[in-house]
Amino acid sequence: MQDLIDKAGVLLEALPYIRRFHGDTFVIKYGGHAMVDAALRDSFARDVVLMKFVGLNPVIVHGGGPQIDETLAAMGASSERVEGLRVTDERTMAVVEMVLGGSVNQGIVSLVGKHGGRAVGLTGRDDGFLRAEKVEHMKTRSGRMVDPGRVGRIVDVRVDVVRGLMSAGFIPVVAPVAVDAEGGPLNVNADTVAGSLAAALGARKLMLLTDTPGVKGPDGAVISSLSATESERLIAGEVIVGGMIPKVGCALDALRGGVDKVHVVDGRVQHAVLLEIFTDHGVGTEITSG
Repeated sequence: MQDLIDKAGVLLEALPYIRRFHGDTFVIKYGGHAMVDAALRDSFARDVVLMKFVGLNPVIVHGGGPQIDETLAAMGASSERVEGLRVTDERTMAVVEMVLGGSVNQGIVSLVGKHGGRAVGLTGRDDGFLRAEKVEHMKTRSGRMVDPGRVGRIVDVRVDVVRGLMSAGFIPVVAPVAVDAEGGPLNVNADTVAGSLAAALGARKLMLLTDTPGVKGPDGAVISSLSATESERLIAGEVIVGGMIPKVGCALDALRGGVDKVHVVDGRVQHAVLLEIFTDHGVGTEITSG
């Protein structure tokens, strides 16, 4: 009985937010520990199913780095990372497409279904909705020029197929594989895809689930709220480094594209998505355009 009372209290607390965000789109980048811990997987799936049930429109964009690494290792191969992005030769690209567009994507679709939701998996090949161009060269912070292989930069997002699925009551689950002008696959950072898709959909919020409590300042403490200008200053000052660079970079791109707010959320916390949306305190860093 007490459990029911507690749940009723949480729902009453959330009602103003449900009314405020009804009909809005939320793009959620799903990755990290939240994808491999069983309890966190179930928590995440229940969160997005509940969002859909109360009239919000969640769209999931997922990563799968550890799963790709495991598959490559089983094949006796590996891949280098540069500034948080995976160097992708032809062999690695085949593995990336197989893992992200296959086992990982369909596993999330099944998980949402297990918890009562309706989900459909997509990659950029579906209706060619994620268009990208190859990144020819990348300059590292040390000044070295690197050819990243089949790594792409999003140039166009055609959202008709995603909007159609949302309107039909489905939760789209997007793997970050795009297509080039010839229809070939390109590996695109999942955070970048999430940011581009959020902007194209006119999303109310972009949420990036991470394995950290949020964006940290020079003193190592989590910053609860950041402006775009402050974020750029932290990147230039090399306070934000490594894998957090593409996360904050895609947040800034999304804000410039019209997304209201971006949240870097601690995905190791159960029900992190709902806590960030439906409470005042949240569980990460909020980035705003101000």
